[in-house]
Amino acid sequence: MAASDRFLLAGVMGWPISQSRSPMMHNYWFAKHGLAGSYVPLAIEPERLRDALRALPSLNFAGCNLTIPHKQEAFKIVHEVDDVAKKIGAISCVMVRPDGSLSGTNNDYYGFIENILEFVPDWRADAGPVAVMGAGGGSRAVVYGLLLRGAKDIRLVNRTHARAVTLAQELGGPITVLPWEQRHDALDGAAMLVNATSQGMVGQAALDLRLDKLSKTALVADIIYIPRETPLIASARERGNRTVTGLGMLLHQGRPAWKAWFGIEPKVTAELRELIEKTL
Repeated sequence: MAASDRFLLAGVMGWPISQSRSPMMHNYWFAKHGLAGSYVPLAIEPERLRDALRALPSLNFAGCNLTIPHKQEAFKIVHEVDDVAKKIGAISCVMVRPDGSLSGTNNDYYGFIENILEFVPDWRADAGPVAVMGAGGGSRAVVYGLLLRGAKDIRLVNRTHARAVTLAQELGGPITVLPWEQRHDALDGAAMLVNATSQGMVGQAALDLRLDKLSKTALVADIIYIPRETPLIASARERGNRTVTGLGMLLHQGRPAWKAWFGIEPKVTAELRELIEKTL
């Protein structure tokens, strides 16, 4: 978008929101592209989400991202939801259309896949079984992305078995749901392990998972980016596995959002990554 005479606006809504690194990332891109604009953190209580979203057109926002706890509730508020968000079951990005209506999509799966490809360009989802820990919103985006890339064997493990079964039924495809008690065995023969739980996040216990059955040629990924390196990533790296941390998922999911809002697809650079890493 070459509208240099217009102040561009976007933001992220969450409750709380102070932990988000999205404003730093998006404002870096505004500066890099020489655009007058700002990306702001918006602390929106759940009961105020409708009013906040519906106010975006009047405030001349191009759109916003959504984070916890708003990704599901937004379905009831935006005017149109695309097939990706419907399939994943969450909205991560809202666009304000020219007529003032709101459309919703989900870019989290894109962020996950592009993060993997940035560090492992020859990665293939169909290279072997993929063990995915967790069945929440993050896991739904991960599994959707894996299926899109042609995964042929996904082993899904979650503490609440029924939730994993629901995810598998709704997304379809070659997903085998295993009980939490079998999580260690799920790594046997796996080509990739993904932690899509909140275990290992700052303030949370580490993921309770033994890696002894995981091949040292397997790729290990975590969608958590605070801390920069989770206990799982540290343990996998120490035993010789290739690892991918969660920060890039955040960085890359912002690129299609910018494309939709401003007509520009920004780059994830080493400079941007270093800028964010210094705050973790």
